[in-house]
Amino acid sequence: MSENTGPTANGCSGELSATDVAAGYGNQKEYVSRVLPAAIARQKEIEQELRLAFSAYIEMREIDVVTFERMPATDLAIAIKEHPRILKALLAACNLAGRALKRDLKIDNIDTYEPTLTSDQASAVAGYLLSFLPACLEVPTLSQIDRISFIDKEIRKDKGRWEKLVCDALNKFGKTPFKKRKFEAGEQFFELDAASPAKGDVQVGIEVKRIEARQDIHKRCDEIVNKAAKLKSVFQNARFGAVIYYPFTQDHANVLSRLDSPNIDAMVFASGSAETIENAVRLLLAKVEGTQL
Repeated sequence: MSENTGPTANGCSGELSATDVAAGYGNQKEYVSRVLPAAIARQKEIEQELRLAFSAYIEMREIDVVTFERMPATDLAIAIKEHPRILKALLAACNLAGRALKRDLKIDNIDTYEPTLTSDQASAVAGYLLSFLPACLEVPTLSQIDRISFIDKEIRKDKGRWEKLVCDALNKFGKTPFKKRKFEAGEQFFELDAASPAKGDVQVGIEVKRIEARQDIHKRCDEIVNKAAKLKSVFQNARFGAVIYYPFTQDHANVLSRLDSPNIDAMVFASGSAETIENAVRLLLAKVEGTQL
């Protein structure tokens, strides 16, 4: 399968000019070009391994294929403009995401799953994509790529809801409202997931942390301990607490040990259920605010 470099003569290449990239900083095309030879070699090897591994189950079938190598950027631009929901699959097939469009094409705040693009933006995206797209891709492959990306996005969204549930519980049971706040310590800025009051000196700072892999526990705990120390270096009378999601319950004692710091006034574990979150938050507030359970 030949590599598609994409048409550039029609004015729709969408690529950054040399003046658009700060000296010493690359764009996505430069990043890809560095690893492309190794990626092409690996693709050929994996295809061969797949044929050997599944030789008894491989069938030849007639299937719809999109031939990008003979598609002009103008036609791809029309397709993206008239059928914008195809954009995510095309981006993912090129190992791209919305942030690449923001950085390289200066297209901000685009929802790659349900995009709204102007004709000019669609033209720029089309030219940009044709520098990355392979010669052809099967329609079922593209739809599967979109499916995988969508599932990943929804899972991440659900995890984000957990933090919101914790913050909602803090506001429901706390003496004063909590909100996300930043503070400066030693010429560095730190962010508290929830803090009260909303303005002025921080009286209570809360770190809300999901830790879903054992190998991450040391780094995440160190981050929490460091943030607690930084907070109290600025607000000596502040209280600091942490709400942690860590599914390895047999290791909770280890987490408690790593968070044993004079700067941490309270720490609780919370799973995904709203009831567990509320119970954990009420226990935390009882320690950092003196709130009645």
